[in-house]
Amino acid sequence: MTPIDRPRPAPRRSALYLPASNAKALAKARTLPCDVVILDLEDAVAPEAKEEARAAAIAAIAEGGFGRREVAIRVNGLDTEWGAADLEAVAASKADAILVPKVNSPQDIDRLQAALAGAHEAMQLWAMIETCASVFALEPIAAKARSTRLSLWIMGLNDLAKEMRAQSVPERTPFLPFLSMAVAAARAHDVTVLDGVCNEFRDLAVFEAEARQGLLFGFDGKSLIHPAQIDPCNTVFSPSAVDVEWANAVIAAFALPENQGKGAIKVDGKMTELLHLEQARQLVAVSEQILRQAQDDRA
Repeated sequence: MTPIDRPRPAPRRSALYLPASNAKALAKARTLPCDVVILDLEDAVAPEAKEEARAAAIAAIAEGGFGRREVAIRVNGLDTEWGAADLEAVAASKADAILVPKVNSPQDIDRLQAALAGAHEAMQLWAMIETCASVFALEPIAAKARSTRLSLWIMGLNDLAKEMRAQSVPERTPFLPFLSMAVAAARAHDVTVLDGVCNEFRDLAVFEAEARQGLLFGFDGKSLIHPAQIDPCNTVFSPSAVDVEWANAVIAAFALPENQGKGAIKVDGKMTELLHLEQARQLVAVSEQILRQAQDDRA
């Protein structure tokens, strides 16, 4: 598999950060219904525990038991005293992906690609979009997905707010332009893009509202800081029964003999084009993947 010939990933509705220094959290991660587990060596780990957390994350990956979940390790920034050792250790591991914070430019992606030269073929490079520099280089960074391991972005609005000196409010008003531009750049180059974390984990209504805002913008899923956020996140980023019913109706209508070769037809009284057929097929495929995952989790 080359960097530009990747299989289509399973849904990535929910990506849960867990501190790699917490043994109980690592054990619990194997049982949670999130799509992605991110073993964190950065923000969630105190400086004195960084090396221990690195060893624990690598050991957890080697032990396995995460089932159908993708498992990534978020390293410390490469400008920190732990970053280089983190990168070397993760590159030699069996992790599905390495998540790198504070990526600023396409040149950063090139350097990371070189550093991962010895990693297993399927290891992906994931990047945090969380600096002022990165939001002005979204398209060239995303374009690197065509020639490198880069396959996914995660928004980091807490760090971006700090750097911008912006205020974090529930509506996320200061960041709305960057959210839409990040999704557009990611879509232009087939990069999966996940919304940033919601700091409110006690009030799930607040979380759900933010998740639905992310869905409105077109994000594939959302990064999480607490297991309580998983179920509402999966619900928001899963096709609804109404969505699936519409998609199946579109597919069935275009399959009728009298509609063969047509570029636009009426479905339920609405004009429906071939682009809607493509959307319908994609929606049904995602719905079927999610159903299979749920069956696997129950097995």
